[in-house]
Amino acid sequence: MFGKRLLKALQQGRAGAGGGAGAGDVAQLDAQIALHYGVPYAASVMGFDPVQRLLAVGTLDGRIKIFGGDNIEGVLISPKSMPYKYLQFIQNQGLLVAVSNENEIQVWNLEFRQLFHSSQWDVNVTAFAVIEGTFFMYLGDENGLLSVLKYDVDDGKLLKMPYSVNIHFLSETVGVSLLDAQPIVGILPQPDTLGTRVLIAYEKGLLVLWDISEDRAVAVRGYGDLHMKGQVNGSQMDASEEQIDNVDENEEEREICSLCWASRGGSTVAVGYITGDILLWDITISSRQGKQTDVSSNVVKLQLASGNRRLPVIVLHWSAGSAKDTTKGGHLFVYGGDDMGSEEVLTVLSLESSNGLESVRCASRVDLKLDGSFADMILIPDTGVPDKIRTSALFVLTNPGQLNFYDGGALFSARKSEEVSAQPEARKFPVAVPTIDPNITVTDLYSLTGREHPSISLKKFYAKQNAAPPISGNMKWPLTGGVPSEMSLKENHPVERIYVAGYQDGSVRIWDATFPILMPMFVLDAKVSDVILDGANASVSSLAFCSLNLTFAVGTTSGLVRMYKLHEHTGDSSFHFVSESKQEVHAVHHGRGFHCHIAFMASNSSVRSLKFTASGKVLAVGYQNGQVAMFDASQLSVMFSLDCASGTNSPVVSLSIHSVGASAAEVDKSQKETATSPNISSDVLLSLTKDARLTVVDIASGLIINSHLLDQKQLSAIAMYVIDGASDEEQTQLSEDKFPCQSQTGKEENEAKGAEINQKKAAQHPHSRHSNSLLLVCFEDVVLLFSLTSLIQGSIKRLHKTKLAKHCCWSAIFKNKDDTACGLILAYQTGIIELRSLPGLEILAESSLMQLLRWSYKTGMDKSMSSSNGQIALVNGSEFAIISLIASENDFRIPESLPCLHDKVLAAAAEAAISISADQKRKQNPAAGVLGGIIKGLKGKADENENLRRSFTAQTPSELLESIFLKESSAEPSIPSPDDDPIEELTIDDIEIDDDEPLSPPPASSSTSHVNKKTTVEDERAKLFEGSSVDKPRMRSTQEILTKYKFGGDATAAAAHAKDKLMQRQEKLERISQRTQELQDGAENFASLAQELAKNMENRKWWKL
Repeated sequence: MFGKRLLKALQQGRAGAGGGAGAGDVAQLDAQIALHYGVPYAASVMGFDPVQRLLAVGTLDGRIKIFGGDNIEGVLISPKSMPYKYLQFIQNQGLLVAVSNENEIQVWNLEFRQLFHSSQWDVNVTAFAVIEGTFFMYLGDENGLLSVLKYDVDDGKLLKMPYSVNIHFLSETVGVSLLDAQPIVGILPQPDTLGTRVLIAYEKGLLVLWDISEDRAVAVRGYGDLHMKGQVNGSQMDASEEQIDNVDENEEEREICSLCWASRGGSTVAVGYITGDILLWDITISSRQGKQTDVSSNVVKLQLASGNRRLPVIVLHWSAGSAKDTTKGGHLFVYGGDDMGSEEVLTVLSLESSNGLESVRCASRVDLKLDGSFADMILIPDTGVPDKIRTSALFVLTNPGQLNFYDGGALFSARKSEEVSAQPEARKFPVAVPTIDPNITVTDLYSLTGREHPSISLKKFYAKQNAAPPISGNMKWPLTGGVPSEMSLKENHPVERIYVAGYQDGSVRIWDATFPILMPMFVLDAKVSDVILDGANASVSSLAFCSLNLTFAVGTTSGLVRMYKLHEHTGDSSFHFVSESKQEVHAVHHGRGFHCHIAFMASNSSVRSLKFTASGKVLAVGYQNGQVAMFDASQLSVMFSLDCASGTNSPVVSLSIHSVGASAAEVDKSQKETATSPNISSDVLLSLTKDARLTVVDIASGLIINSHLLDQKQLSAIAMYVIDGASDEEQTQLSEDKFPCQSQTGKEENEAKGAEINQKKAAQHPHSRHSNSLLLVCFEDVVLLFSLTSLIQGSIKRLHKTKLAKHCCWSAIFKNKDDTACGLILAYQTGIIELRSLPGLEILAESSLMQLLRWSYKTGMDKSMSSSNGQIALVNGSEFAIISLIASENDFRIPESLPCLHDKVLAAAAEAAISISADQKRKQNPAAGVLGGIIKGLKGKADENENLRRSFTAQTPSELLESIFLKESSAEPSIPSPDDDPIEELTIDDIEIDDDEPLSPPPASSSTSHVNKKTTVEDERAKLFEGSSVDKPRMRSTQEILTKYKFGGDATAAAAHAKDKLMQRQEKLERISQRTQELQDGAENFASLAQELAKNMENRKWWKL
């Protein structure tokens, strides 16, 4: 995007100065997010992939944040800034489906971190659910229409399937009269049905359990069914009491706000209403058209508060109890239902039941206090547990952007609310880069490229310190998804870049930022063992690092400057405290790690800026009150301290150390009597205060060479930079303002001539670049360019002045591979980031924080901004990001350096395990293994069960669902009438329960089936007549043959015989189901034993086995 303009500008600005070699190295600039950590400020909804162990967080501004393990995080930015209302994974496929408030359905690919498909839905989407283990998803809209979508992996598109369920057809089917269309407010695929049954909840209270394979309603609740068995009082005062109460007739139609399954097998559903009530519905009893059954025991009411005005029940989630006994209830998570004006809490109800809904009781209630207003919650299932019913963690999302979690074991152990000690404690979501607790105050990004020895030393120590402590003693972090980059996993990779952050508590943290995944390295403590320092715990206000000798300098708001050597040493050592008046030596005992060995104090004012000399032995310090001091770490002394603000107390905003020749260091001795030393040092210190005063100081003597106000009108200086290599001719061009106004005509010719002339000058005067340096000074609304040599000699004539249209708040220099400045980066208070050429200061390209990160600039954000060779690190609240400006190949852009959000190896292993498990179940017991949850409620439908068993055995769940969804829904109700002929239903004699012969597969296609059927009929005809002349024989059914020959034409005896066969079949199915349950219990015990064995063996080394 920026490439051509940048290349021309850099060639124009640097070729004449002998620095054109590095300009051509920058091929293209394109701002991208290289790294993002933290929970977004506008987080609102969550989703979880139980196989890949990834957590997704959607926001109100069109972002999706992905959290995995080992500091693997990613952010997805939607083209439109819009809120998300639904967020669900297509499990184990690396695909995430998001539905926005504008009804745009997006499919994100996590492997490539890209939006693969987006489609706009015509009407308002009011309910959404992905069918587990498939690419199908249910979608409900405001008109009451249930639609089916499929994501086609090959084409990368969402396809609308022909199948749908219209509310008018459904109302006729179930025999309910609806005056107008009602929105679908909830869709719940029933467990253990492979997606063939779905519970549909309509806004006014209607609940329908729909079977898509038969196109009929299995159970209907909500209208005329509110004759409740009783009411369970879930209030805090009477958590264990039960009260029998009936519902008023005017409450028959109430709006549904939330719902969830409240049983492991999907036999009970919990529904939250706008009135604050929670109803537990039993949907195991089927309903038939034209016949209203007695449903007095189908519903139980839960009431959290006794007031007349209660909050709507917004959120309901269910966590099942023991895997072995599924009838003893579980835990119901409720947000809402309390009295109006009560404290905002998340309620956990422990429900127990020994014999269905009739015996439901609330055993305990726990109220979890929220850290902010509630946004969303999600239950994280444990790994390695059958059916994923045990909850390992609870994540609670609150505004603004706060994510807390609870340990599942500690959460469910709190049985009695009266015991204060039993209340579970919320833990903050662990972050890779802490920004709020403790508060971050200053940051810096340092590049170590080309310095191999320090990199190896840092990596050697980092390898020993990288092990992170566990979150708690018995809890494992449930988010383990993602795969680190191959390059970052290499143990011998050098540390080429580090990120340093100072905090309000005085500590300093350092990360390895070589690759786009920050790995913690060190934590520098503010305290010194056995030594009491005044102001040791003050906030960090400035940082400096010398890569030559691995020395860190930390300045604080108390004026204390601490120095650290990044060399590991343990045992006894000495600590030195140095001030202008005294020097103290303390013998201290250090443990492992890096420790402060020197502390300087020259002023009580806050430290604003730090700068090392090239050797790293001398440190320059600028203070808030305008003072400047020089510390010699090798001599343990304060070299000098002087006022560079001329009594104005203007803070020192920038320092620079520069080496100049003897001619450049000469001063007017008549004006500067203090500078009459015959030997003037070649190193000078440049100090810039906020009121635009530049002071030049001789480092060796501590004498001020000169001091000038660069601009009388400017009172808001930001920073200054020394740019090496400007020739006299180029400075003349800049002073005449020819460069920024140069037209396109003849520009290339002038560039070639300038390059040729300066190459000759560089060959004749090899030190001319160093002696003709430029000084760039950035203010809030203007950028000034000076000749550094002239400034040192006392002249403040500027070469160039560029006015800024917006208020600038931060700046940085962009360098090429030759470490030559080639661009200026400016950040404005409007959030705009701008790149300008050097030394011409032309605008090359610009972007914005809103466009890149959806951030708005906040006051003080500039203090936590830092840059290194095209990477900009930023902090906004609890979020941390690094923006990469270079589009050419570097460690933040190449694919091998990026962590992957989708683990293909894990996905393949999980798919293989699921396939093998399904095959084994079909081989061992096809009827019980697949039809266990479907045959219930259909025991009197022998032919239907046989057809279901054949279709389920021959097809995978996805193939079965696709064959159903490719057909349109029936136009007429398919529920049979009670007046149907009973003999037509009882055809049990055709079924052989104990037959070991394999089931014949279904026909491959309709045409093949027709040909085979025709051939079979002709063969049977020839075999039956054996040459007989009868042309039209009548085929008799098995029932007719048995009735005529076995029962002598008595239809009653034939019906009784069929009934006995049916009872025998039911008994055999019950025995099969019992054996299946025993096998399942054995499998659970084996899985538990394997899990315990894995826990015992995971920390043992191979030689201990």
